Amino acid sequence: MTARPLVAVTDVLPRAWLEPLVQACDVVACDEDAPGVLSPPILEAAPRVEGLLCTLEDRIDASTLDRFPRLRVVSTLSVGFDHIDLAACAARGIVVGHTPGVLTDATADLAMTLMLACARRLPEATASVREGRWGRWRPTGLLGLELAGKVLGLVGFGQIGRAVARRARAFGMEILFVRRTPTDDPLGRRVDLDTLTANADVVSLHVPLSDETRGWVDGAFLARMKPGALLVNTARGAVVDTDALVDALRAGHLGGAGLDVTDPEPLPADHPLLDMPNVVVTPHIGSATTDTRRRMARLAIDNLLAGLSGRPLPHAVALPAASTLAHNGGPG
Repeated sequence: MTARPLVAVTDVLPRAWLEPLVQACDVVACDEDAPGVLSPPILEAAPRVEGLLCTLEDRIDASTLDRFPRLRVVSTLSVGFDHIDLAACAARGIVVGHTPGVLTDATADLAMTLMLACARRLPEATASVREGRWGRWRPTGLLGLELAGKVLGLVGFGQIGRAVARRARAFGMEILFVRRTPTDDPLGRRVDLDTLTANADVVSLHVPLSDETRGWVDGAFLARMKPGALLVNTARGAVVDTDALVDALRAGHLGGAGLDVTDPEPLPADHPLLDMPNVVVTPHIGSATTDTRRRMARLAIDNLLAGLSGRPLPHAVALPAASTLAHNGGPG
């Protein structure tokens, strides 16, 4: 009988989601109280592990890969893969898979949620109720931003950006977008970045994290934004220079920010962003719906099983030559 390959799963997943994997492979699970690629049960089995089902919390770099001499497939439960050293994988003959496409709607829904929460000042409103400050109705109390007729600027116009555009159009917003490919789209008007930042009442980020985009939304970028504009980020935290964002909010140049991703992540409990009434921060939950996470698990397992059987991965990450730097993926 042919030995079944051993796969390590770095975080806790429902048994039902893992059933296709369990039927085909032996599985070593992380310690529930200490998840991660360096969880003790996984490290103990590392010399025999051929497949790795990881998450964006796992840093899969050269030193980690050296612990897994038989590893053939890394499959991440995310669209983004900036946590994986692709060059190191390529040098070791390890294929890499991710889970694109299935989290588009969930992430777009959250981007709109953050936009609405900032525009209508929901954190301030709910705090006033909880703290017993709900008093007399005032004509000028908690005045926010009405989205109808406002301009939404989408920085990045892939699947998620376009899904946000469809939702925002239903709210009566005008759509501007920038993207690398010089093609137009009926969902909005393609413009250059300066035009977008100067005119958008809300700027929503939908770009991958790479060496080029790390810290890209810096002080100069924020200064070009329309006074009072809102910033929404459901992409990657490190795309934004956090200190510059704090400065722009403190100065009153920006009207608010809705952030599902931050840098660092998680934010320290005493971080200034968490004390700002016009900032909404959620803990990287863009894909956090039951349906989406189940589909992500299925795609990740399909990638693993294909790679372990020598077939092309359904959703493979393009690996660079071993001597080149990795290009990193989008939101997850």
